[in-house]
Amino acid sequence: MNPIQSVLITGANAGLGREAARQLAMQKGVAKIYLACRNRTKAEVARAALEHETGRKIFDIVLMDVTDPASVRAAVADLSTPIDAVILNAGGTGGRTPNSLTGAGVTNIFATNVLGHVVLVDALLERQLVTSTVLYAGSEAARGIPKMGMQRPDLSEGSVEEFRSIADGSKFGPEGDPMQTYGYAKLVATLWMGAMARQHPHIRFVTMSPGGTAGTAGFDDLPLVKRIIFKHVGGVLMPLFGMMHSVEAGAKRYLDGLLNPEFKTGRFYASKAGYPTGPVVDQASIDATLSDTTTQDNANQALRQLA
Repeated sequence: MNPIQSVLITGANAGLGREAARQLAMQKGVAKIYLACRNRTKAEVARAALEHETGRKIFDIVLMDVTDPASVRAAVADLSTPIDAVILNAGGTGGRTPNSLTGAGVTNIFATNVLGHVVLVDALLERQLVTSTVLYAGSEAARGIPKMGMQRPDLSEGSVEEFRSIADGSKFGPEGDPMQTYGYAKLVATLWMGAMARQHPHIRFVTMSPGGTAGTAGFDDLPLVKRIIFKHVGGVLMPLFGMMHSVEAGAKRYLDGLLNPEFKTGRFYASKAGYPTGPVVDQASIDATLSDTTTQDNANQALRQLA
């Protein structure tokens, strides 16, 4: 019997989140999947389609906007049954104004990819509503993908103050390129997951990159030229050069991270250096910063000051 019987997925109405829900529904033993979405209409459309595709009525909708901590806390307050696993999938390049600040004092891109998920995990842990595994959707951008124009995030100190400057955007300025600030956000979340694994040893905290995935909405809000390159030109050419794979392949990585105990708590798994596809490896073998406990704790402390 699959030890994971219930899963909550953020950003579950489209792309990787929806495909992960579909694949999980085909796993023996999975009996409940919570689709955490910010738009009820889109969530209901996704649920109906998933029920039709899988032949199972195991999908519940949880209304949640990860850019709004109050929305996240309200959603958790409405939950009454413990959940075995959570996939922190929602993310992207931060909408039309990625560098604008939210009410929490962080940029939209940081709120979407990081802070909302920190609030969610804290709320679930506080009420003892997650019992097995937290999986964060990491990205090879956290260690850089130069072939896709994403340079390695450059930490000058790895201090609490530097991580705060990443969160509020002051490290980059108002014109920060979302293709670069995205990598920094993913790096902070990856470090936070490492710290959480040490603080909560009864829960697995696995960061798993879905890889370069065609057919997602992650780059929909980029400026026009970059959007055309990534979604249309790149969607055709990048798979030919091993730079993108299908949404099915990306979502399968999530399932592997959830269901295969060989993927260890506190680790970040993604493709080998230079590529965002192919077999995954522990990224600490590429960049030792990712497993440095002091850097992890500084990232976590910065987030504690914001969440």
